[in-house]
Amino acid sequence: MSRSSTIALPRVPLALKARRTWIAAIAVALTAQGAAAQGAGGDAKIITAHGFSDLGALVYGPDFEHLAYVNPDAPKGGEMSTWARGTFDSMNPYTRKGRAHGFSVLPYERIMTNTDDDAYGSYCLLCETLEYPESQDWVIFNLRPEATFSDGTPLTAEDVAFTFRLFLEQGLPSFSSAVKALIPEVEVLGPHRVKFHFAPDVPRKGLIGQAGATIVFQKKWFEETGARLDESRLTQSPGSGPYMIDEVEVNRRISVKRNPDYWGADLPINRGRWNFDTMRVEFFADTNAALEGFKAGAYTFRQESSSLTWATQYDFPAIEKGHIVKEELPDGSLPQATGFIFNLRKEKFQDPLVRRALGLMFNFTWTNDTLQYGLFAQRASFWENSELEARGMPEGRELELLQGVADMLDPAVLSDPVPVPDAGGKRQLDRGNLRAAADLLEQAGWIAGDDGMRRKDGRVLSLEFLQNNPSFDRIILPYIDNLKRLGVDAKYNRIDDAQYTLRERDGDFDMIYDGYTNGLEEGLGIGQRFGCADAKNSVFNPASYCDPAVDKLIDEVVKAESLEDMQAAVRAIDRIMRHAYFVVPVWYNPTYWVAYYDQFAYPDTLPPYALGALDFWWYDADKAAQLRAAGAL
Repeated sequence: MSRSSTIALPRVPLALKARRTWIAAIAVALTAQGAAAQGAGGDAKIITAHGFSDLGALVYGPDFEHLAYVNPDAPKGGEMSTWARGTFDSMNPYTRKGRAHGFSVLPYERIMTNTDDDAYGSYCLLCETLEYPESQDWVIFNLRPEATFSDGTPLTAEDVAFTFRLFLEQGLPSFSSAVKALIPEVEVLGPHRVKFHFAPDVPRKGLIGQAGATIVFQKKWFEETGARLDESRLTQSPGSGPYMIDEVEVNRRISVKRNPDYWGADLPINRGRWNFDTMRVEFFADTNAALEGFKAGAYTFRQESSSLTWATQYDFPAIEKGHIVKEELPDGSLPQATGFIFNLRKEKFQDPLVRRALGLMFNFTWTNDTLQYGLFAQRASFWENSELEARGMPEGRELELLQGVADMLDPAVLSDPVPVPDAGGKRQLDRGNLRAAADLLEQAGWIAGDDGMRRKDGRVLSLEFLQNNPSFDRIILPYIDNLKRLGVDAKYNRIDDAQYTLRERDGDFDMIYDGYTNGLEEGLGIGQRFGCADAKNSVFNPASYCDPAVDKLIDEVVKAESLEDMQAAVRAIDRIMRHAYFVVPVWYNPTYWVAYYDQFAYPDTLPPYALGALDFWWYDADKAAQLRAAGAL
């Protein structure tokens, strides 16, 4: 999915976000309907359920009527349109080739799905129920017989097995190699019954969720067309989801239309959702052109990410007349761990002293106050504002886990409080930080010469900051200036989207602005982001970070049997990685900045983990008519 998207698409499965304490207090069993039955391997108890959670109880029982945060009576109709910056040249998001947009995943569904108010649960979507033994050595999904693809053909267990094997054969190496070691076999037991076998010597935590997250393609289409998962293409197979691709104009727009015969429209998990008849994304070369397009009515919903634009450019007549609503909505999700990322493949960044020195030259306070209108908070943790964030000195279970890998750690991890990023000062160049950074570089052997440039073994300390978004110019250029004052040969190179995508994927950069999408429930996926096995080729680990101590603690996360043990292990990992300082942490926003033509509505109470504009908002036909009568549309 392109990072240039400016609206949060419904994530399937949802990136697990924040957690509310009341979830743990719900006195509901795992929602298993608890049937004891004869298993394939003997008399083991087989659990039959409508959903699954590794940790804690599910929010929704088997007989829920609709999600708590939707309007079950929301009208259907109208169009939601938004924008994206940049370009696209593919409608296949599952390949390293080409640049696809998030709309390309909308036609497809997974066996199970997540909700925006349950941090740990997943619920049957394509399946009616799942079955598994207490040992969780396997899971069987009983598919809904009414499930069909958009061309009317049934979705069967053969399609599930085909898709899973297709991802193992042609999917991203970082995905296929990891999953193949965990789920070696998928077995078709009947037209609507499919079994995932788990490897015997791997922890069980996360495996059912991994199997349930399997997306399902139509086997027939792939066999008839010869299409591959690892190719860039504009054609798509029929999906089973509520929307179908309607129009694709490369680098201009993508539109989808609601499938009038969508098989799952009346499912409880879908009531009050997927309300728009059509959804459209318009592409613009830059944010200024996009804003002008919004003012002119080229699209009708805008989620803003630029503090400059939000603070200074939303004062045009349509807002003053009330035709466009400008508001801030609460965002309770776990912020993405964004920042300026060092490429640890490069020898010059192997020394943490160098990384800390370069990081001290980013002045958050001056940047936020001067360039961002004081609208952001500074991020410190990879799991900011959650029970997974390391704080102060390690203690309790977290301390025990760190002591278990103490021989692999810098002693400061155990003896010092967890590092917090330096806030900087009111001037662009904080001279105290400049002196501290110079001292760190001298300790690392990078000595300033007569020309002021830092050298080690005759080599100048150089740094290229790669970017493709002009909105970052005003943020990064002062950082580059500060680095030059330190004696670093720093350059800012803004390139086009296609070049940027290629160079990022190939690891051909020194520093970039990027991030890690973490979750409130961590399991097997944490290894793809921070583990050593995939560090060199994982698209989820832009820094190529690897630490044997973190690898051992990842094992503790995966095998954790309680919420508390999982949280303690993640806090230990957070502490180690913050000491390693391979990301210069920047900012996060605890609210959504949105502006939209006053023809949309949303529930009175938004869920904690999503804005949901494409998911559970709806079109108000009466308000739209008023806008048209006023000439606003």
